[in-house]
Amino acid sequence: MTGRPAPAVLPPSLRVSLGLIAVLAALVVVVLGVLYAGHSEPGTVDRWIIQPTADSVGPPWRRVALATDFLGEPAGAAMLVVAAVTGCLLLRRPRAAVLIVAGVSLTVGASTLLKSLVGRTIHGDDNLSYPSGHTAFFTALALMVALLATGRLCLGRTAGMLLVLTAALAAGAAMGWAQVALGAHYPTDVLGGWCTALAVIPATAWLVDRTADRLVDRMADAGRRQRR
Repeated sequence: MTGRPAPAVLPPSLRVSLGLIAVLAALVVVVLGVLYAGHSEPGTVDRWIIQPTADSVGPPWRRVALATDFLGEPAGAAMLVVAAVTGCLLLRRPRAAVLIVAGVSLTVGASTLLKSLVGRTIHGDDNLSYPSGHTAFFTALALMVALLATGRLCLGRTAGMLLVLTAALAAGAAMGWAQVALGAHYPTDVLGGWCTALAVIPATAWLVDRTADRLVDRMADAGRRQRR
């Protein structure tokens, strides 16, 4: 095939570092899940940080928390995903658009599955809380956008890692604060959701790159056979 290959969604300079972070994040998710499996009360760390209630914050910060929370609800999340996918397509980054859809789906799916497996609840037996799906989604989306920016700006390893980790931390902190402030999650639920995104997105990006590269290679082989 002629022409330049499509840019990787997981920049080669970040693969090892993000791979190690993904493994560490997955371990944190598992450890917290084991520690709080079946619990319905805040743990020691949660009590040390804050005791979440339905009125942890008042106006005007409560309105800010509600607005942030909306971005993790189905309607708000769908708006963000559509905007991100549209941006990728306008920038001619179809591989990144695939990553957005796959990354969000796998992150939300992992969070939902973990909630059922861990069985931690808040404010009643029906409110599964670990990990925070809102935090996982928002962090995952920020991570993927940061990866796209890193590749498009051709950032080096240090600058790229700084951008990616800053985006993940900012998104996780913002949504995590909103969830705790609204009494929807314990702080450790938020940490679990943040780490879920850190574990899922690098693996998903690697898988998208590997699948796309194999497809390109197969198409190239088919083209060469036709020319013979």
